Amino acid sequence: MKARRTTSGLPRAGGEAAQRRSNPLGAATGRRSRVRAWPAANSRMRTAARQRAQMEDLRQGIRYRRIFVALLGVIVAVSAVVVLLGTVGLVAETRSRPLTAAEQNQYKDEEIARRWQAWPATGVFPEEVKYVGLDRAQQYARRVGIAPETDCGKGVDASVAGVLQSHGCVTMLRATYTDQTAAFVMTVGVAVLEDEESRVSATDELTKDDRVGVLPVAFPGTVTERFGPQQRQRTGWVGAGPYIVFSTAGYADGRTRAAVPPEEILHSELWPAAKSVGNQIAYFLADPPKVPPCTQGNVC
Repeated sequence: MKARRTTSGLPRAGGEAAQRRSNPLGAATGRRSRVRAWPAANSRMRTAARQRAQMEDLRQGIRYRRIFVALLGVIVAVSAVVVLLGTVGLVAETRSRPLTAAEQNQYKDEEIARRWQAWPATGVFPEEVKYVGLDRAQQYARRVGIAPETDCGKGVDASVAGVLQSHGCVTMLRATYTDQTAAFVMTVGVAVLEDEESRVSATDELTKDDRVGVLPVAFPGTVTERFGPQQRQRTGWVGAGPYIVFSTAGYADGRTRAAVPPEEILHSELWPAAKSVGNQIAYFLADPPKVPPCTQGNVC
């Protein structure tokens, strides 16, 4: 009996071994082979975008670097210009040149104002001071002693102290002299003001009363030991630069003002001698110094 055929004309699968399918790569297999997966299109796009971003970052960094270098160059250039200008200005400022009239006056004022400190006490109060005696004879007053520096309020009478302190008096210097015959005793006091303007303001307010002024300084064991406030016959003052130079005088024998008739004082050599000594010391302190012609001495 003949075998039956399917309507398709192909043998059944359950008969002889079925024809094995050929592998496209040439190897026979009984199952479907795996196909290698290739990167997706969007993956390639991400890679390209990342590369573009990296390139953009690199270009941006290069731009920032160029800007930084340019700014640094500007800073260095400006700094160099500033240093150069400063050097030129310093050279111009320190270069010796003639003093202006204002600078000359300032030099004089500063030199006079520091003399009370720069000079020794014996420079402010010389050992001998010239004065004019009777018949205009040249005579010399001799220094007996120099008192310690004191507060302005303690070296003068109270009414004078108030004026000095209100105008910024710095200190009070005092020394006592005798005339050439040792018959008169004289105390000279130097009130140091801050500047000449303060001194002028203070002297405008000082009283003209010749009974008040600087307090006498007596030195025990000398002809001045009996010279006290009651022994003052007259007092006075003179302005010089930032200084007010006071003077007062009395008799070495200790006579009080009340004990001496006014007419005797008028005709006595006592007050002219004391006034002359005070004026001489004021002149020493305020004598204008020699001003150098240039900022660095005598060579411009």
